[in-house]
Amino acid sequence: MDSAANRGPSPIVDLPVSLYRAEQVRALDRLAIDEQGIPGAVLMERAGLAVFQAYRQHWPHARRIAVVCGVGNNGGDGYVMARRAAEAGHEVRVCQLGDRSRLQGDALQTFQRMQQAGLQPIPFAADVLSWADVVVDAVFGTGLDRQVTGLWAEALTAIGTAGAPVLAIDIPSGLHADTGSVLGAAVRAELSISFIGLKQGMFTNEGREYSGTIVFDDLAVPAEVYHRFAPAAQRISYSQLATLLAPRARSAHKGNFGHVLVIGGDYGYAGAARLAAEAAVRVGAGLVTLATRGSHAAPIIATRPELMCRSVDTPEQLLPLLDRATVLALGPGLGQSAWGESLLSTALAARQPLVIDADALNLMARAAPPRKGDAGASQRWVLTPHPGEAARLLGCSPREVQADRFAAVRQLVERFGGVCVLKGSGTLVLAAGGEVAVADGGNPGMAVGGMGDVLTGIIAGLAAQGLPLAEAARLGVCLHARAGDVAAAAGERGLLASDLFEPLRTLVNPSLS
Repeated sequence: MDSAANRGPSPIVDLPVSLYRAEQVRALDRLAIDEQGIPGAVLMERAGLAVFQAYRQHWPHARRIAVVCGVGNNGGDGYVMARRAAEAGHEVRVCQLGDRSRLQGDALQTFQRMQQAGLQPIPFAADVLSWADVVVDAVFGTGLDRQVTGLWAEALTAIGTAGAPVLAIDIPSGLHADTGSVLGAAVRAELSISFIGLKQGMFTNEGREYSGTIVFDDLAVPAEVYHRFAPAAQRISYSQLATLLAPRARSAHKGNFGHVLVIGGDYGYAGAARLAAEAAVRVGAGLVTLATRGSHAAPIIATRPELMCRSVDTPEQLLPLLDRATVLALGPGLGQSAWGESLLSTALAARQPLVIDADALNLMARAAPPRKGDAGASQRWVLTPHPGEAARLLGCSPREVQADRFAAVRQLVERFGGVCVLKGSGTLVLAAGGEVAVADGGNPGMAVGGMGDVLTGIIAGLAAQGLPLAEAARLGVCLHARAGDVAAAAGERGLLASDLFEPLRTLVNPSLS
């Protein structure tokens, strides 16, 4: 083996922003072998060593390791890790899943080297896992695209429930690398170490839950290999995008920072519209007006006098408010009555950029709005559906949306144009003609009513300050997620949407955060 396979501490660094589909990572691997002359066995040695070093770094006091290996290259990485651990004096048991006579190529070579080092695999048994301080998942790699059933499913479930923390090699077994969907059964890892290219499915849908902490090693693949084709998606985070929040000029006044008009709050739903309106103020919009039912104005002004509330019972009463607005936030608490329908139609006919959410999306789905390419299709809106709303817009089920969120967000933009924010764990943002962005951050405590309304207000408030819609959407999603994580430091259960307001104020002033 070359000296690079025996290098020092693993170069586990901050995660790169580029995300890839499984077929792209296989292409990168093949380019490294065929064009850069790095033997596949060397890459496997590097991977196994990186796994061992990640294990030692993450669990410095662990001594007993159970390595569960399949019969593909993922298993080969596991054999290398097992050998390295045994050579370092750790107690190692290698559990074999599948017929090892199917081993071939580099995986067979590493299996033989492991045997030569004195390690013999044993058939997989769940009771072996309870012996270990750490279980290493080396069963399936990124090529898995079918449902896991039978003994394989039982084994993956046993790994995840053994009571010991799990280190997954490249990706948790049973997780679809492209979509983040669980293929019948999957391993829940505490730590996943991904190689050569980060897999997009690990960052959205169920991927975030099953992957645990993600670290990365490029296995010393040269940079020129990555220049051959574009990644499938890109990670975005608050720390990357905070530079969009430039300091304000000392001579600035409220007119420099736009006027958001929030349209919503039918009877019984005043809170949603109020949350959106305050969020727009909290991220720096100069003025915010809330067009809502007249009976809501007094209680809203009593709790947030900075908001301007206007009674709107007919579309005609909305028109003068539209004339003064920079950006429209349409949908929080709008309802699906004739009142909501009439305000939606009036707002869609206006000239301002729109952020469209909640019942406005449901009304649009029901009314079959103009599609991209039609004469009336809009390129000046941001749609912010959750999976249920996305399903109604696409005429499918929420399960189908979640089965491939990347495909769903592309279909939404292809069908409706503009910018789409597909909310959920690992929110996706896509603008027409752009690449999919996957947002870092967020937590389960944010699964509560009103969070989407706050996001609508954030995006509208940023757009009012002059950010292009795509940038306002990406930064807004990241601000929302980071504010939710800051607020959840006091506990995820019981988190309120309004708890995000104070963190938001700090985050939109990066010098303070």
